[in-house]
Amino acid sequence: MSSKYQSFKYIKTNYSYISVYDNQKWDEGKLQTSDKISIPISSTALHYGQTCFEGMKAYRTKEGRIQLFRPEDNARRFQESCERLVMPTIPVDVFVEAVKKTVLANESFVPDYGKNQSLYIRPFMIGVGDNVGVKPSPSYMFIIFVTPVGTYFDGPAKPVDMLVSTYDRAAPEGTGAAKVGGNYGASLLPKEHAKHLGFADCIFLDPKTHTKIEEAGTSNFFGITKDNTYITPTSPSILNSITNRSLKYIAKNMLNLQVEEKDIYIDQLDAIIEAGACGTAAVITPIASITFNHNKHIFPYHQEMGPTIKKLHDILTKIQVGDLPDPNHWITYIK
Repeated sequence: MSSKYQSFKYIKTNYSYISVYDNQKWDEGKLQTSDKISIPISSTALHYGQTCFEGMKAYRTKEGRIQLFRPEDNARRFQESCERLVMPTIPVDVFVEAVKKTVLANESFVPDYGKNQSLYIRPFMIGVGDNVGVKPSPSYMFIIFVTPVGTYFDGPAKPVDMLVSTYDRAAPEGTGAAKVGGNYGASLLPKEHAKHLGFADCIFLDPKTHTKIEEAGTSNFFGITKDNTYITPTSPSILNSITNRSLKYIAKNMLNLQVEEKDIYIDQLDAIIEAGACGTAAVITPIASITFNHNKHIFPYHQEMGPTIKKLHDILTKIQVGDLPDPNHWITYIK
């Protein structure tokens, strides 16, 4: 398909994948043409938030091949999220094969090479059994749908302004490290508040002391320091971003940068010359400024993407579409 897909807007494709867990076991799973499901009104997903998901992409290479980026890592993180919500896990090989099957069934929707587009993949699990009490569901659905998407930006990504939120994204010993629906529901109001005040998104501080950066909206935060070090926060309530993991590897092994996972205090940003938020959707969103307690800290590279972040972005996206070699068993070919 060669259409210009705009941002992340849902477009129905030909098939989705569904597997049902009942009587302590999963069925074989199947493809279906409908993008609708029917679940009991007492499902735990609706009342108690028993739902988790992953975000992935499939890319078409210059040669016409279709490939996935680090699907085994998504599968393992999905297992961790399921365990956190007391849901049955999906074996890594079953997860990856289900993703492959779904992408191949929708091959005509995988955008052409060179258009800065991809096929977004959303695997998720929900508790669906009849249940009223606060306890794990007896039944679950594992579903995968896909939709073709464009980029978050028209042209080169421009640095954005962010506001430090007074809200907490997650509790100190809560579900912050899992990719569960409740974390994202909790982020909606802070983000809307930031946008109402003219900011692109919000920055969340650590919930215990409110002194250290944890996440940038729904993305991991990272920075490049004056001494050429890639720094990113460390905390048990931060999602273990696969994009951030990839950027850390590229920074260390391909750009010869120092990499440090450390506390990044909100009132000590002067050492950072380039800042960004990273995730599957936008890859990297450069950050121009962070406003905290009515004080606006502007990073040196605030008018355009900084040189180091641009290198990181270009290397990662070229690996994803097959223009650079796979550096560490990240690519899985589908076709």
